[in-house]
Amino acid sequence: MAITLSEAAETAAVNAACNAIVDLLDAGSGAGHIRLTLANGTTEVATCVGQDPFFGNAVAGVATQSGSAVDSDATGNVAAVTLFQARDSDNNMVWSGTVAESAADLNIDDGTPGGGVIIEAGAVVTLSSITFTVTA
Repeated sequence: MAITLSEAAETAAVNAACNAIVDLLDAGSGAGHIRLTLANGTTEVATCVGQDPFFGNAVAGVATQSGSAVDSDATGNVAAVTLFQARDSDNNMVWSGTVAESAADLNIDDGTPGGGVIIEAGAVVTLSSITFTVTA
């Protein structure tokens, strides 16, 4: 016979798991950041530093970003950003994912349709509505 959690216990477990993961961004002496890179995963285009804590407490398995994460002087590149890394203040990667204008792990509207997410040198990059979801 399989063990079954009550609905309340399942919700509590999903929230606890989500909080444990997003709280890893707050490790170290300062705020975590989102590093935007080209497809090679090493060419940095922008590093957006968030608030500390980076995320609020999860509700129904979804943690929502606290405030904004900003890079006020992006390195930039003529090629499109396609990957991101969520890192703590000691620069340890916690998770990574894809970047696009839509249907990606991190969707960014660069203000121009098509052609991918292009960030120019010196641009201000603000990420303001990141969510992280854990499902049962």
